[in-house]
Amino acid sequence: MSPLPLALLALAAAPPLDEAAAGRFAKLALGCVHKEFPNKLSHVLQSDADARPPRALTPAFFGCFDWHSSVHGHWLLARLARLYPAAPFAAPARAALARSLTAANVAAEVSYLSGAGRASFERPYGLAWLLQLGAELRAYGDEEGRGWSAALRPLEAEAAARLGAWLQKLHYPVRTGEHGQTAFAFGLAWDWARAAGDTAFSDLLRQRSLAFYGKDRACPMAYEPSGEDFLSPCLAEADLVRRLLPPREFARWLGRFLPGIPARGGGGGWLAPGVVTDRADPRLAHLDGLNLSRAWMLEGIAAGLPEGDRRLGPLLAAARAHRDAALPAVTGEHYEGGHWLGSFAVYLTTGAGLPGSR
Repeated sequence: MSPLPLALLALAAAPPLDEAAAGRFAKLALGCVHKEFPNKLSHVLQSDADARPPRALTPAFFGCFDWHSSVHGHWLLARLARLYPAAPFAAPARAALARSLTAANVAAEVSYLSGAGRASFERPYGLAWLLQLGAELRAYGDEEGRGWSAALRPLEAEAAARLGAWLQKLHYPVRTGEHGQTAFAFGLAWDWARAAGDTAFSDLLRQRSLAFYGKDRACPMAYEPSGEDFLSPCLAEADLVRRLLPPREFARWLGRFLPGIPARGGGGGWLAPGVVTDRADPRLAHLDGLNLSRAWMLEGIAAGLPEGDRRLGPLLAAARAHRDAALPAVTGEHYEGGHWLGSFAVYLTTGAGLPGSR
């Protein structure tokens, strides 16, 4: 699948992420990856012995309020430290990664996942982000980065195995706008499988994803968003399928799946950004994440279309509107959003899911 033409990237969004903005996002993650409390555990207790603090349960990923946010906070630091190696935040980011990604910590994480009652732990969202962290570390060329990648491999393998076993049993996709959604997680997992060269896993993902989504029609965008969404069910599905089909075939599928995308004009008014009424409310603040993820999904959908497709302008204009609505809100003023929104902002502004982005 060919990369999105440079002219379309220029139309899509703002200038590339500058070092100052990257530093602001890095500061959010540095402020939380080793901040243990407040903490929301997804933890099944079998006995009194399981009543332990987060740092003892999951010593690599105990900060940032919950396990999945800690994982993608580490991804944020790994990505920005690699892309901006001379920036002032790079050394603290690398130090944070070195503190977390030790063989002993990762072994404890694998042991935790293997415990009784944890078959569905962080499935699929957190496990998919763990794979995304693994993919990012695989892009490092220096000795320290290769060491982090090697240390994480047992947990990568466990996450991929769990998702793969689940995929073979899953009879229906999960179409929610929150953590359980399968389309978004499958997109992250696909990108990892490609980076890791795991063709068996990518073949399974392709087969199951097309079985789930290949015949879908007329996704009801008019019903989006729900009040606490941070992922779009419709756009995430299209952003997954564009990874799996060649451009012309994807273009035909998209016409059936989202027939309401305008085929003329450059405006983004066909899809309005979500409205956030209270950023101190952790559930209502999800909608800032929705605007960020919609922006990168719209750009991804555009990247999957043939050059000259008449829907490119409206798609990229809507992406720009969502980007402009969301990025000013990623401030860290409220920990409810600050512990996780930086990762979404970095995923968008560094083009993490786009073809050729690595």
